[in-house]
Amino acid sequence: MRGGFFELFCVAAAAAALTVVLTYPFAFNLGHVGRVDNGDGQFSIWNVAWVARTLVADPRHVFDANIFYPHTGTLAYSEANLAAGALAVPVYWATRNPYAAHNSVVLIAFLLTAAGMYYLVRHLARDRRGAAVSAICFAFCPFVFSHQPHIQLLMTAGLPLTMLAFHRLIEHPSAGRGTVLGAMMTATALACGYYGVFVILMVGFGVLVVATIRGLWTSRPFWTGLAIAALAALVLVAPAFMPYVDLRRHEGFGRSLDEASRYSANWSAYVASAAYAHGWMLKYLPPWSDVVFPGFTATILGVAGTWVARRCRRGEIVLLYGGIAVLAFWASFGPAAYLYSWLYQTMPMFAWLRAPARFGVVVDFALSVLAGAAVATLLSRLRDGRRALIATMGVAAFAAAESIVPFGMPEVPPVENVYRVLAAAPRGAVIEMPFFYPEVGLFQHSKYMLASTAHWKPLVNGYSDFIPPDFMEHVLTLAPFPSRDAFKVLEPNRVRYAVFHMYGYNAQNRSEVLARLKQFEQYLRPLYMDEATRLYEIVAFPP
Repeated sequence: MRGGFFELFCVAAAAAALTVVLTYPFAFNLGHVGRVDNGDGQFSIWNVAWVARTLVADPRHVFDANIFYPHTGTLAYSEANLAAGALAVPVYWATRNPYAAHNSVVLIAFLLTAAGMYYLVRHLARDRRGAAVSAICFAFCPFVFSHQPHIQLLMTAGLPLTMLAFHRLIEHPSAGRGTVLGAMMTATALACGYYGVFVILMVGFGVLVVATIRGLWTSRPFWTGLAIAALAALVLVAPAFMPYVDLRRHEGFGRSLDEASRYSANWSAYVASAAYAHGWMLKYLPPWSDVVFPGFTATILGVAGTWVARRCRRGEIVLLYGGIAVLAFWASFGPAAYLYSWLYQTMPMFAWLRAPARFGVVVDFALSVLAGAAVATLLSRLRDGRRALIATMGVAAFAAAESIVPFGMPEVPPVENVYRVLAAAPRGAVIEMPFFYPEVGLFQHSKYMLASTAHWKPLVNGYSDFIPPDFMEHVLTLAPFPSRDAFKVLEPNRVRYAVFHMYGYNAQNRSEVLARLKQFEQYLRPLYMDEATRLYEIVAFPP
């Protein structure tokens, strides 16, 4: 038992140290930097902070995010990030800093993935050296680094941890291990909807492979354990899944195959990477649709692992993880390659997905497992322990070195004074101006969402995967607020505050806004004003 705790401590320490090194100097600036230079990054920080705050302050209304007022259930308009928000709770409530909360989860995600991958491959290959190489290859793969603005896509730990629970269930079927598998599948789905779908497919394929190889088709304990896992996952995930079901039922939200085609992988995606060690390849590539290169270490050793492991009586690992890699690679090319279309037609959950290219992370995962098996097998042939240690350190160092990417993040701006005043004001809904419309980019509303972490009042503004129809209907009416028609849109919902960022207007539009503010000044009480920003309370509505 003591040995197990000591190994866990060493694994966690090594994973933490590697995370700090490969993301340097990120870990030393958690509250001062963030991916605030794009809409997805701003959305992600707001999302994690909202969940971390509301899980403690008002957990029953966690899905009633403060965007698209007066709509409710708006957290379900995109990835809810419940797992990331839960992990951020301690840091958020200790600091009330949304950047520190979000960034702490980024570090935890790397650490958990490295640890989960280590224990999965150690379990399969019975070798710590191969497990360490696999952990580096997958936890710090180019796909993850390329999706820094998407916190859910960094939460890859569920893939190895779910498969570890699956293998443990296979070896000793029991109700307890079935429950653990169900819980791990649930945690993965709460961390990332895509990954929740992926582990369902991986476990389903694993059942077919293992039941065939081991002759478990008639094993009652095996099927009982799987049934318990399925039931546990269904029960645990249902509360978080129902808001999405309601959204699809009432609003018809879903993804089409045409949309999936636009976000499918192409061959160059499997060679694209932002790592320094891979950058030289980019100039030779046609445009890539995503970044899913597994890395040289995972690719070479993973392919070698299919041969080496097969020769060493590890055929089950080859069939399972080699099959997962091939099928995920096939599916990543989207509807044009047919497998994705078949999955879309047969599995209702695919109606929420739009990016088949993200299957590429499953390819990276499977190749990393096979790479660990190859390392374990090859090193076992070295009778000289010193040579084996040097070889392990060399492979691990190369895998870590080729994972180094530019990880600089911009400094976050200080909280504007207008938001401090708004935070102290009585509760009421807010509209922020300029009110961006599609032609200038709806994603720009995400900066207002991020700013709302300073006051948490309801926002008329919003940005998400799903945009409410009435928002689109009123966006052009609200854009020239204050106007008589815009007041009529806001009046039924008693919107109380209006924030004007004057630097967001060009010279002509700014003069027009000032003229309208003068025209409707009897309805707007100034609460704060500086050269760049103005805050008004809407005290009445024109007849």
